[in-house]
Amino acid sequence: MNVELINTGSELMLGRVLNTHQQWLCRRLADLGYIVTRQVAVADTGRDIETVVREALSRADLIITTGGLGPTSDDITRDLIAGLLGKKLHEDATIVRHIEEYFLARKRPMPFRTRVQAQVPEGAIVLPNPHGTAPGLAIEVTNELELKPQDGGMHSLKSSRFHPSSSLSKKLLIMLPGPPRELRPMFDSSVVPLLQRVMPLSGGYNCRTLRTSGIGESAVEEKVGALLKPLVDQGLDLGYCARIGQVDIRLAAHEKRGLLLIHEGEAIVRTQLADYIYGEDDEPLESVIVRLLRERRKTLALAESCTGGGIAHLITNVPGASAVLLASLVTYANSAKQKFVGVRAETLATHGAVSEAVACEMAEGARRETGADYALSVTGIAGPGGGSDAKPVGTVFIALASASETVVLKQFNAFDRETFKNVTGTQVMELLRRKIR
Repeated sequence: MNVELINTGSELMLGRVLNTHQQWLCRRLADLGYIVTRQVAVADTGRDIETVVREALSRADLIITTGGLGPTSDDITRDLIAGLLGKKLHEDATIVRHIEEYFLARKRPMPFRTRVQAQVPEGAIVLPNPHGTAPGLAIEVTNELELKPQDGGMHSLKSSRFHPSSSLSKKLLIMLPGPPRELRPMFDSSVVPLLQRVMPLSGGYNCRTLRTSGIGESAVEEKVGALLKPLVDQGLDLGYCARIGQVDIRLAAHEKRGLLLIHEGEAIVRTQLADYIYGEDDEPLESVIVRLLRERRKTLALAESCTGGGIAHLITNVPGASAVLLASLVTYANSAKQKFVGVRAETLATHGAVSEAVACEMAEGARRETGADYALSVTGIAGPGGGSDAKPVGTVFIALASASETVVLKQFNAFDRETFKNVTGTQVMELLRRKIR
């Protein structure tokens, strides 16, 4: 099955907005067994959008577009595709009511222009949008359909100069809104059931992802690659995905036999990487931390310096974090370290703010002041300035204080400032995970 993804938006082409749809949708589709074969981004111009949709219809079985369904003048995807397919638009009363209720609930007047979002091409399936006003749309397209003339000629899907389509008698074209907070829940709640109903995969598809921290991608492959090769030869799809401070191992396969291959592969990976595996599938490290603390009825406090509250941000993104996180202190200045977590002036003068001694006193002070079961602290040099021969940029000290001990981890994260903060945050949470797992 050929799957193509089309992201529309001039802001993408200008580099003003990061195209997160490409990564997120490709990942979600791949996990379901619908592997994206081509993805393209185009500006909000009629000719560009029409060209890429026309090309996609000539060779793909499933086409997903993002953006261009809103109320402004540059939201033209819906109208262009309806015209390209020769389908008339009509106003859907249910969508109109939803838009009216959306604004009423927020005590805001409804701009008349937003009503255009209720225009639906004939025969289209409406995908509800509880998080916004623009619904998604899905249209089944037959292979016999002839598109509207372009440059004075008729362009038939059957006579296309592009790669031939598969044996499927129908194609599915899905239009999704641009904002991620609207697109993602719509995909999970409406698109996934639609795909499984209209375009079920023969034989099924299974995928398992094991998530690791504290080990590099090459080291992961050295530990499991050779052992997994016999299973790969039998049809197991093995992939590695390196992210900031973490590596995912993807095990996937088709058919019933594939599930057995995945189970065998997972057993090998878990045996070889037991200390490094923190979670499965899409579970982030911060969710694991909150879950483990809740299960053990333990509490946490944070004293952050170089990460600037980034660790607390991740943890508080997890529902239920309020049950475990008592306080987060961003003690950036030396005076704040002294005032709020009790770091001694002598320690700062003797060892400097970025030191094992200060990290220890920060963690112990945070635990003492909050009464938490565990306290984490971090102090380091994010750069690009501030380093020295003894403590170059990238130096960081992480401490974990508990009732039994205080442990300190020294790391060297020689990255740009943002990556430094992200990697360090992962290392801080990984230190706690290993303590409480």
